[in-house]
Amino acid sequence: MKNKGYTQVYTGNGKGKTTAAIGISIRALGAGFKVLFVQFVKGQKYSEHKALEKFDNLTVKQFGREGFIHSKPVAEDVEQAQKGYNFVLNAFKNDNYDVVVLDEANIAVYFKLFSDDDLIKLIDAKPKNCELIITGRYATQKIIDKADLVTEMKDVKHYYTKGINARIGIEK
Repeated sequence: MKNKGYTQVYTGNGKGKTTAAIGISIRALGAGFKVLFVQFVKGQKYSEHKALEKFDNLTVKQFGREGFIHSKPVAEDVEQAQKGYNFVLNAFKNDNYDVVVLDEANIAVYFKLFSDDDLIKLIDAKPKNCELIITGRYATQKIIDKADLVTEMKDVKHYYTKGINARIGIEK
């Protein structure tokens, strides 16, 4: 595929972090690359899952409960995140993927499901030619410093503030 894969981080309070990762994944899939899309703290199915499951060279794995964590995580949240962490570590050892997305990994760190030092260990464990994409608000300074590319999504204006719920096909 390529000689060197980089680590990209999409963070911030604005909308579009997961969407950016999906866009990069689709571009990679179109180029014939093999993609692993791992979602932490997400267990529910979204519209993008229906679209993504049409690709043969894509694996989507979720490691989270049905509901998103809004306050203190429960034991199941920690267990799911640890399972996901180990799954990714194994995937890196097997070197089966060209692009790996760790969706909401920064949120997993924020809720202390694993540490930013653990996430850095994953960055260090990625195969040399694998592109790694990490999403989620609250990226720590350690993760920002370790990454090759960091984009911060800034929340300037959003219709959620006017009571508009997430819409199927647009936000979910």
